[in-house]
Amino acid sequence: MEKSMKPKNRVSLPRYQQIAVEIAERVVEGRYQVGEKIHARSTLASNFNVSPETARKAINVLVDLEIMEVRHGSGAYVSSKENAQKFVEKYRNVQSVKEIQQEIADSVDRQRQEIANFSELIDVLVNQTKQVHDISPFIPYELKITEKALHLEKSIVELNIWQVTGATVVAIQTETELLLSPGPYAKLSIGNIVYFVGNELSFQRMQNFFYPNE
Repeated sequence: MEKSMKPKNRVSLPRYQQIAVEIAERVVEGRYQVGEKIHARSTLASNFNVSPETARKAINVLVDLEIMEVRHGSGAYVSSKENAQKFVEKYRNVQSVKEIQQEIADSVDRQRQEIANFSELIDVLVNQTKQVHDISPFIPYELKITEKALHLEKSIVELNIWQVTGATVVAIQTETELLLSPGPYAKLSIGNIVYFVGNELSFQRMQNFFYPNE
């Protein structure tokens, strides 16, 4: 099946202008020959299923563009295939621009929707995480100790972690083992992961205690 060269989405034009474009296309295709008489009432009105007045408006457009000419007392005739070609190309270029603009607008709308959906998912995740810790405060938070952390090689009791942050350290993961209930004299070293329980404020205080500049 032969593919149409016409654009998929046409600009919304008045019906008489659409007919003018289609007549010009037929001239370009050779279906209407230069010098051929076009009857507005009998040919165009019936072919395009419009009123004679709409058909006459379409011919007037083509006359203005010098694609057709009116011979007084005789009727309207095709006068220029070249002008018809220029008109069709101009129309198709307008269609292309409109389609590109529409595609860009659709893309922007899709991106906005995706961002909105992503933001909603983030909000849901944050709320669910907060609810989990609110409902079950014994689910531990975790904090990795890196070389950027303060208070390295100091014990839990030396740092007064509970008094300063409100967090209770329940485990320390070292490079070789997991220390459960590590006790007050366990020291914190680079590479350790500290597991602690508390509320969201305790988590923030722990972050600020070890990483005040981040």
